[in-house]
Amino acid sequence: MRRSLPAGILEATRLTKAGRLDEAMAALRQPHAPLTVSPATASPATMRPAAASPRQAPGRFLDAHFGNAAGTRPYKLYVPTRHDGRPSPLVVMLHGCSQSPADFAAGTRMNDAAEDHGCLVAYPGQTSGANAQKCWNWFNEGDQNRDAGEPCLIAGITREVMGAYGIDPRRVYVAGLSAGGAAASIMGAAYPDLYAAIGVHSGLACGAARDMPSAFAAMQRGGAGHKNGRALLPAIVFHGDRDGTVNPRNGDAVVAQSNGGGLHTSTQNGQVPGGHSYTRTLHVDRDGRCMIEQWVVHGAGHAWFGGSPAGSYTDARGPDASREMLRFFLEHPKAG
Repeated sequence: MRRSLPAGILEATRLTKAGRLDEAMAALRQPHAPLTVSPATASPATMRPAAASPRQAPGRFLDAHFGNAAGTRPYKLYVPTRHDGRPSPLVVMLHGCSQSPADFAAGTRMNDAAEDHGCLVAYPGQTSGANAQKCWNWFNEGDQNRDAGEPCLIAGITREVMGAYGIDPRRVYVAGLSAGGAAASIMGAAYPDLYAAIGVHSGLACGAARDMPSAFAAMQRGGAGHKNGRALLPAIVFHGDRDGTVNPRNGDAVVAQSNGGGLHTSTQNGQVPGGHSYTRTLHVDRDGRCMIEQWVVHGAGHAWFGGSPAGSYTDARGPDASREMLRFFLEHPKAG
């Protein structure tokens, strides 16, 4: 992993383990209290080319903003060189705490993988005004439901890109890391009509927490999500078995939440040359279609596997989570 977690999150984690939840919440709010996001009227995207960065994929990497009654958020959009207006897949990538869209793109190298397959990639950005550590507020009840809070904003960004770039509505996906992984779980639960599959890397299940104390408890010990009769989407899940920030049990909870029953499992063990070993479990339906794919990476912590040191919270020792997620996504277009 390229760098350690921010001091506020580390201190909050230490205090939570000591059972001092009030102090942990205060630590997470530092260096300043979260601000209220002012509502904004809906507006079209205003896009401009971003500044060039080292190792940037060859397509266009654009800056944009989206606003609606729930607030405003920036986002970045990668448009591959192959895009010619014909219906293309879209992957929505949700960063982790303290990260930015540009940082997340650099670290995951998702743009490189997307370039090879002609996919567009949108990176919504959390603001310090909405959360002091730039975490998606996956643990707030107001940010866990359809057409409200942050899910409304992320869905709005998704739809804006779909409308502007002629995206294939059968091939729209959402993935994230850590808090972004938890947010991706929420998006799959809230918008099963919008997304065809989800990717959760070192994240938590939808509904694993309802407030900050239960969020810390879920991160420390694991938190079960809820199904509430929702439509189940195909899911690919990555988690390191040495993750000290988000307990690996949370990866199991995401899998359990995505499993509607009747699936058969098979397990494969593998080794990245010079890198991590892993266990890959496939959950297959009666027609032989893999509906859930779970990767447990041995000896790995809280970082995006197969990532680049050009971004934060990455582990270059693999496996390549970006390419495996994209491969899984493209195998799972929405039916109909």
